[in-house]
Amino acid sequence: MTARLALALPVPLLLAAACSGADSRPGPAIGRAQAERVLARYTLAADAAGRTLDGTRLASVTTGPQLAMDLASLKLRRATKSPAGGLRFDRTTYLIPRLHGYPRWFAVDAMSSGGTQSVRHALLFTQSAEGAAWLLAADPLPVDGALNRVALDTDGFATAPGPEATGPAMAPARVAAAHAALLTGGAEAPGAKGIAPGPHTTRAHRALRAGSKKLRKRGILLSSEFAPHTTPFYALRTEDGGALVWYVLRQTEAYAAARAGKLSVSGDLTGLAPTRAPRTRLNSTVLIQYLATVPPRGPATVSGIYRKAVSAQGS
Repeated sequence: MTARLALALPVPLLLAAACSGADSRPGPAIGRAQAERVLARYTLAADAAGRTLDGTRLASVTTGPQLAMDLASLKLRRATKSPAGGLRFDRTTYLIPRLHGYPRWFAVDAMSSGGTQSVRHALLFTQSAEGAAWLLAADPLPVDGALNRVALDTDGFATAPGPEATGPAMAPARVAAAHAALLTGGAEAPGAKGIAPGPHTTRAHRALRAGSKKLRKRGILLSSEFAPHTTPFYALRTEDGGALVWYVLRQTEAYAAARAGKLSVSGDLTGLAPTRAPRTRLNSTVLIQYLATVPPRGPATVSGIYRKAVSAQGS
């Protein structure tokens, strides 16, 4: 197991403080050894859930959208009778920011192995208050090397820019709303400025419109809207002065057919609603975790994604 986090020795730290005054910087959110234990605890519970298709333990290691998405994934696996293979993480890099107060959080760049292939993760763990459990809050899957560009100080710790930080071209707090506006109304929609074209932005919007058009020809109307989830965003400063931002969008979809029998539960909705019940309406909620790179100049790009339908109701 390797990591970029470098921890200074206690004696040099004390000498430096004696010579130059106490360090005014906030302390790290968590120590390296404790962060390793947090990841190990999560891995053990998630592995057991995937093998047994029992999500009882997931609430003790995950939270928010991540918990909802993982429980929905288990419903899909139970419906399709496909338990997961063993889960383990390696090639880990711990990205621990210096933080004041709570909530506290840190990220882990890691590769998982289980099944037939390795997958890269941008795991993000949070602690809501002193003494509270550390829980996995997000796990988008990076599509590029964005995590390698997180800036580290001389002690190996990261920096969390503020919500309205001016270094990135777009303030971290505004990325989710701009992305949601683009996915709902296209690149020219009000509020969509600042998001780069790509497979998870402009192309995703076009694909959704094309899919709606095909459904209309079959007598099915589809409306879809995106909005930022209420869960907080998290950001780390990058080496070029920009930011890497974790955030979640909620997609609501409504299907309507003129007569029963045209709508069916399939694909990602499997396990969330009865598959054979005739219906003329079907509403679903999808959660999408994103990892976005916001440069000092230019539009933000999507560097990672994890998408999962979490509910479906028909009538």
